[in-house]
Amino acid sequence: MAPTIRSPFRRTLALMASAAILAQAGVSGIAYAQTTPETTAPGVIAPAPAAPETVAPAPTPPAAVAPQQTAPIQAAVPNTGPASVADLAEGLLDAVVNISTSQKVKDDEGAGPAPRAPDGSPFQEFFNDFFNKQQGNKGGNHNVSSLGSGFVIDPAGYIVTNNHVIEGADDIEINFANGSKLKAKLIGTDTKTDLSVLKVEPKTPLKSVKFGDSSTMRIGDWVMAIGNPFGFGGSVTVGIISGRGRNINAGPYDNFIQTDAAINKGNSGGPLFNMKGEVIGINTAIISPSGGSIGIGFSVPSELASGVVDQLREYGETRRGWLGVRIQPVTDDIADSLGLDTAKGALVAGVIKGGPVDDGSIKAGDVILKFDGKTVSEMRDLPRVVAESTVGKEVDVVVLRDGKEQTVKVKLGRLEDSDQAAASNDAPDGSQDDGVITPDPGENNDMDQPDTGDQAKPAPDTPDQHKGQVSPDAATPKNVLGLSLSLLSAETRKAFGIAESVDGVVVTEVTPGSASAEKGLKPGDVIVEVAQEFMKSPDAVAAKVQALKQEGRRNAQLMIASANGDLRFVAVPME
Repeated sequence: MAPTIRSPFRRTLALMASAAILAQAGVSGIAYAQTTPETTAPGVIAPAPAAPETVAPAPTPPAAVAPQQTAPIQAAVPNTGPASVADLAEGLLDAVVNISTSQKVKDDEGAGPAPRAPDGSPFQEFFNDFFNKQQGNKGGNHNVSSLGSGFVIDPAGYIVTNNHVIEGADDIEINFANGSKLKAKLIGTDTKTDLSVLKVEPKTPLKSVKFGDSSTMRIGDWVMAIGNPFGFGGSVTVGIISGRGRNINAGPYDNFIQTDAAINKGNSGGPLFNMKGEVIGINTAIISPSGGSIGIGFSVPSELASGVVDQLREYGETRRGWLGVRIQPVTDDIADSLGLDTAKGALVAGVIKGGPVDDGSIKAGDVILKFDGKTVSEMRDLPRVVAESTVGKEVDVVVLRDGKEQTVKVKLGRLEDSDQAAASNDAPDGSQDDGVITPDPGENNDMDQPDTGDQAKPAPDTPDQHKGQVSPDAATPKNVLGLSLSLLSAETRKAFGIAESVDGVVVTEVTPGSASAEKGLKPGDVIVEVAQEFMKSPDAVAAKVQALKQEGRRNAQLMIASANGDLRFVAVPME
């Protein structure tokens, strides 16, 4: 058979058609793989569509089918990161200052004997001469310096910082961003919030910043800290609010903002800004095993700080509201005994004689649920909201009393007046009370544990209280809730050292391992009330406990008085 001969032109045409089909198929595949999504991530600019490449048309054989037109190829654009805060920081740096202090400290005279070289040592003479000179220099003074941060709140020269930055300082110097320095004097300080106000005398108005509203800040909001960490002035760090309302046991009004913006030593007293350039916090403390930032820093919120700063500027001291009550937490057991759905509020354990609510408007056993329109979620909320209130202001207080909510009006006193009221002879123990609001120092926060201080010690002639072998002839002891109860008499008062001002039913013995023992009740305690009802006899206690059981209550709330009259509430399970 004769060979088939194809013309070069036809072969070339077939090859070109095949190449065109393959090229179109390849372009189509890439375009679909890189199709732009309908939405883009925040802060990422969607790339502009690339113009399609122009290709000269190729001859197409009759059998070839033109491919469907597809989306054009898109070029990737690198992400440039989050928005810069340079403009914001630039406008704030001049208002943030470095604070250096110096303090004269007397050398320690009790450092102990100087070391001596071994007898016969060739260096003994030089060794002893050196330390003899050191011993001769004892009793002198030396300066101790420290560094911190602060910020200007008034062009006239008022500066805010932490109290611990300037505490005990003999000399305070303010270093500004432009290199100038001015001596500062202390206007006022508040140790309970760790805040201080300083004053300099500038020749020209200073750049200042203003307080914002920290109550509007949310967890996750961006914040910026500026300060003087480790002496490096004008340092800017950025982070977010990690938490709110933190209690780090730094003071009675803890309500810190937690942030992961880097805060180190030297940042104390510096501002924490929101993204509007307003001060919403004052950097005060960090948690760090190493001394450096690990991303857990704490700032005093402006909603607390601004009022304190205003008072320090105006009066040179704070003037806080005073309610005149002792309080304790509402535990789950106490909440159940009171008929509360959840543990909330602050339980009034006692009312200070001569205080603002000594008129009976608030009583022991009340649970304060709201104060001046602010919800009291837990005990530690109350001291803060009361302290922030104006002295002499009349406020509405919502309390739970006898299972019902009631609103009472209270006129606040001044916290600094509480020392006189607590030291008056009308107080059960004659001791001073700082609080008025918080439990006395040394008392257990849950008030369910026995007293361990001197006040809980028995009188010298008290018999062994662990055995509780006190049974007055005047009444037969009655056993209730693992407690042996008896009427108060001259004999029992003398035996347990119970003050004449204390009334109720005395506990003479506690069954080991009972629920009452676990709650810390002990012989010599006096049951004043059960479920807010005064108890006159052991029979009355037994009857009230039985009535609570019939009502379906699981716990009995007891008001317990110690021998000297200090009150606390204990919820004892009745099961």
